[in-house]
Amino acid sequence: MIHGSYPALRLRRTRAAAWSRAMVAETLLTPSDLIWPLFVTGGSQNRESIKAMPGVDRYSVDLLPALAREAASLGIPCLALFPNTEPDRRSDDGREALNPENLMCRAIRAIKEAVPEIGVLTDVALDPYTSHGHDGMLDEAGRIVNDSSVEVLVGQSLNQARAGADIIAPSDMMDGRIGAIRGALEGESFHDVQIMSYAVKYASAFYGPFRDAVGSGGYLKGDKKTYQMDPANAEEGLREVALDLSEGADHVMVKPGLPYLDMVRRVKERFEVPVFAYQVSGEYAMIEAAVAAGVLDRDRAVLETLTAFKRAGCSGVLTYHARHAAQLLG
Repeated sequence: MIHGSYPALRLRRTRAAAWSRAMVAETLLTPSDLIWPLFVTGGSQNRESIKAMPGVDRYSVDLLPALAREAASLGIPCLALFPNTEPDRRSDDGREALNPENLMCRAIRAIKEAVPEIGVLTDVALDPYTSHGHDGMLDEAGRIVNDSSVEVLVGQSLNQARAGADIIAPSDMMDGRIGAIRGALEGESFHDVQIMSYAVKYASAFYGPFRDAVGSGGYLKGDKKTYQMDPANAEEGLREVALDLSEGADHVMVKPGLPYLDMVRRVKERFEVPVFAYQVSGEYAMIEAAVAAGVLDRDRAVLETLTAFKRAGCSGVLTYHARHAAQLLG
């Protein structure tokens, strides 16, 4: 509603000076709004660049404590872990997800021992562990089987919780997995372990670089359209959120982020719960490609896009630009 008219009302008055723009800013972005994803690989003192995401690397477990200390010093409250499982440890049933000495569990323990006060968020899905690249189990016809997949996801979640995970983040989009995981966590007295459900996860064209980063891209047979959402649908996403909240999710995730800011806003307004967004690998790669081409200023583009997430209603953003953004904001 407009209270007045020109010339008595000049909206440019409050934009005229930096101090004034800061004073009336409606959206505040801070390092505490950021979740920093880290890719974990094998070996020792091993750091591998990811060609599809310039500036993003895979790290061996022994390098993670230093990164955790850096995150804490920058004010980043949480790290998200994604493993690049060795090819010989992948199988049709993804059994490596249940190994208490897998890359994910060793990474959790290393970080929590070094920086116990930082949060650790762990991805729950089978695609980093399966030889077919899918997030669940396949039947003989090559179809994703929901209920047997959920059984493995529950075991994976408990495996990570026992290692010290603070937030379990199921990204698989199987039906009923939130209730099953919550029940299992309660059954083993992990009452304080949070669940951040990827409740609104679309079958997106923006995931390619991530699949290369975790090594699943070359394994994927077919697509994930039978379990990830159709980009045309919005109301279906709200139904997914309602179900996951009723089953025990503490927070929900919208993925990807920038193409689905409308969903962030709808979820926040409908449910009034913490909503997070994943600025996925394709979004990161687009910004970096535009920077490399000389058509975008990286600093401004990073802060502007992350502020857009906050303005849409996000409590926080999982972003590969977390370190850079925290440095700018610090």
